Amino acid sequence: MAESASCPVFQLGKPRCEQSTFLGRLRHFIDIIDPSTLFVTESRLKECIKLLDDFKQGNLPSGITDHQLWEAQKVKQALIHPDTGEKIFMPFRMSGYVPFGTPIVVGLLLPNQTLASTVFWQWLNQSHNACVNYANRNATKPTPTSKFLQGYLGAVTSAVSIAVGLNVLIQKSSKFNPATRLLIQRFIPFPAVASANICNVALMRHNELSEGIDVLDSNGNVVGSSRIAAKHALIETALTRVALPLPIFVLPPIIMAFLEKLPLMQAHRRMMLPVHSLVCLAVFGLSLPLAISLFPQMSEIEASHLEPEIAMATDCKVLTYNKGL
Repeated sequence: MAESASCPVFQLGKPRCEQSTFLGRLRHFIDIIDPSTLFVTESRLKECIKLLDDFKQGNLPSGITDHQLWEAQKVKQALIHPDTGEKIFMPFRMSGYVPFGTPIVVGLLLPNQTLASTVFWQWLNQSHNACVNYANRNATKPTPTSKFLQGYLGAVTSAVSIAVGLNVLIQKSSKFNPATRLLIQRFIPFPAVASANICNVALMRHNELSEGIDVLDSNGNVVGSSRIAAKHALIETALTRVALPLPIFVLPPIIMAFLEKLPLMQAHRRMMLPVHSLVCLAVFGLSLPLAISLFPQMSEIEASHLEPEIAMATDCKVLTYNKGL
């Protein structure tokens, strides 16, 4: 009874939580990245799709609660691409980003990296990011595969170049003692990954700057395609991609530098890797929903700030656009 009382009335295709507040967006994205949806069976998925179809057609069986409908929508959104209607490959779902990405984070943060290992882990990380981006892309408009390849190659090149360059500079520097040099090397993945993420967004979504993105009125009708809104969307997405790796690649080295000095860890060196992995998993799991909740996915912009032809085409003072993830 308490669950039903606290559950909002179901709205097909709408978020369960209020998106105008950070807390509401956080609750919404925690649902989206919930790793428990990775274990949904095919029969359970079919049940959820049928339940939503029945609701849409007005043939909902008696006794079905709003909570059941919200859970059905959560499962469908986690597994099925909204544009193609096809299942997303498990490792590339948003709900699989943390479980499948954590081993890569652990590899990136391993101490005493060689040139080969630095290149390998940076390449693997950007390959995983590219696959997640492609699997969860906006497929309403056809985008040439060359655009994704440009983004992928640009991200890999920038990540590897910065990581290798910084490693070489640190190793050749005589200003640091070995312990300080090792600590600094642990922080190198952050600038490499952050710059690669910005490069990835800029290259893979560059066509939006030239073609614009749809802006919608209060009734959800398309008013026009705005290049100004596209610029705002890319800036917000880029800031999210910088905020995401910040705690992931900064906090674990600090935490591990403290834990490694503990007598227990000194006496059991084999515990280092498992403990390091758990630290990375915990930080990654907390950082992802916090980062993607910084901005609403459906962002607002005043019509007067857009192109004159768009501002004149509507009476709405505030329009919305899909920022993307």
